[in-house]
Order: sequence, then structure tokens, then C-alpha cells
Amino acid sequence: MKFPSYYSKKTSQFYELKNDMLIAATDKIPVKNGIPRFVGNENYASAFGEQWKKYRTIQLDSHIGEPISRTRMERCFGNELFSQLKGSTVLEAGCGAGRFTEVLLEEGAYVTSFDLSDAVDANVLNAPIDDTHRIFQGDITAIPFKEQQYDFVVCLGVIQHTPNPEKTIEHLFQQVKPGGSLIIDHYTYTLSYYTKTTGILRFFIKRLSPEKGMKVTEKITNIFFPLHKAVRKVYPLQALLSRISPIHAYFFAHPNLKIEDQYQLSLLDTHDSLTDWYKHHRTKGQLSKFLEKIGGINVYAAKSPHGIDARCDRPNR
Repeated sequence: MKFPSYYSKKTSQFYELKNDMLIAATDKIPVKNGIPRFVGNENYASAFGEQWKKYRTIQLDSHIGEPISRTRMERCFGNELFSQLKGSTVLEAGCGAGRFTEVLLEEGAYVTSFDLSDAVDANVLNAPIDDTHRIFQGDITAIPFKEQQYDFVVCLGVIQHTPNPEKTIEHLFQQVKPGGSLIIDHYTYTLSYYTKTTGILRFFIKRLSPEKGMKVTEKITNIFFPLHKAVRKVYPLQALLSRISPIHAYFFAHPNLKIEDQYQLSLLDTHDSLTDWYKHHRTKGQLSKFLEKIGGINVYAAKSPHGIDARCDRPNR
């Protein structure tokens, strides 16, 4: 099976690879480390690039020995769609270091992964480029393919961090083939959203350079993680602490993980939550209505531990 070819909407021509450059008429795209770079590294996702390169393997199921990413992806797809991955073409938007890339490839899909940040350099180390996987660095609102090219378009843990979630979803849906499916998730409103100290700290930390932001979030984690660890077996205290603590801890969600893995996950997700430039929230109803508005059918949306899981299909012609 061949991947859809890179395509320039500016010139209405396909790119050709020549001497480490993708060339389409007057457009030239550099290829570095085997990865086409349709954008530069300086953008609102720069901090994400730093975190994925530093914590490259901690979210991989193969690293921590628990099917955390697989379970989440199966839930978002639903059993029927997940069983159809083998041999399908998948566009994975906001791939990060490749926690979901790993699962998609294990299921036998032909995966095109991309990210706005240079997290793609971590992804290529975790899931090397081969006949079933390719990677590019690019923007969701300027995806370099003709429309309706993929059986599945997947975007998990990303849309809430983009400038305009609805615009993001619309561009993702444009890539879904007739009869194909869009699988997404999104933050929703929770009690802890209003009670945690994250919002106050984030206002200042997200304005720091990626390097300084990393150092600050590590210091904050090192202060609060021992507190979470101390009350990890006392649910009322852990629940109370989680309502106000600015860090993420997973002692109750993933009790079988080693303490060091718990700590690394806390470092990663605390940095993620305190340095993201955009943090949007949507309700189940808002997502459902928008998926219907852009032409999706068989719309599904449900609350989950990560907010709202949602999916829809593109009608067959």
C-alpha cells in the first residue's frame, strides 16, 4: 500500500524528493533527519517539542509495561473501528514522541505522523521511518495532502492546545476518505479546573522560554510529588491534594507503575499543563453539534478520564 503523496495547495502540484528537498513548482521544503519540515521550530508548540525530546519514552506502553496508551486508543476508536486498523491508512495529527504511533503500527496500519513541534525528532527514534511509517513536521491547518486521503484521521490530546479547536477539527475532517472516520478527544470542564493552582502558575510559566519553563516545572514537581507519594494509599487525602496541587500524579489511576515511572509521568504532564499556550474546553454537546455541522455522520461523544472522546464518519459518496 502506498501513502498519499505530499501535495502543495499553493501550486496544485505534488512534491518530488530531490537532494534532501521536497520540490513542487516554486515551493521547496527541506528534509532533515528524513523528515520533511513544512514549518520551523519557533511556534506556540515549542515547549511541547522540548518535553517530548526530554521525556521521549516514558509514555510508551513498551517502556512502562502497561497498556495505558493502547487502552485509551481502543476506547476512543471503539471496538469495531479499532479492529479495522490493519492495512488501513492513518493520519496521526500531533504525534508527539509516538505513544499512539506505537499502537497504530502494532495494529498493522500505514501511519503518517506529524507534529507542529520538533517532537517529530523524538517520534522518529521511537518509531523509525519504514514502509509502514513516515513523519513530517507541519501545521494542522495546512496539511500537505489532497483532501479525503485517509481511512482514519486521529488526533488525541492535541486539539485543546491549538488556537481554534473548531478550525482544527474542520481541517482534520477534510482528510477523511468517504466512509472513513475521524477520532478525536478534547478537554472539558471539571471541578479541578476551577480549584487547582495550575491556572495561576501557567499564566507566568507559559511565557518563559522552553528551557526555563522546563526547569521551573521540574522544581514545582519536586516540591509536590513527595506529598502525593506520601498520601498515595489514602484516597481522601490524595483526592483533596489533587484538587489544589499544580502537578499531575497517577498513584490512583495507575497504581501498578513503579515510583520512578510515576515521577517521570508527573514531570512530563506537569510541564505539559503549565506551559501550553492554549488550553480550550468544550462540552460533549458542543463537539457533537460541530461534528454534525461539518458533515459528520454516526457522531459519537462521551465523557472520559481525559475529557470528551468523540468520533464521526464521512458519508460514502
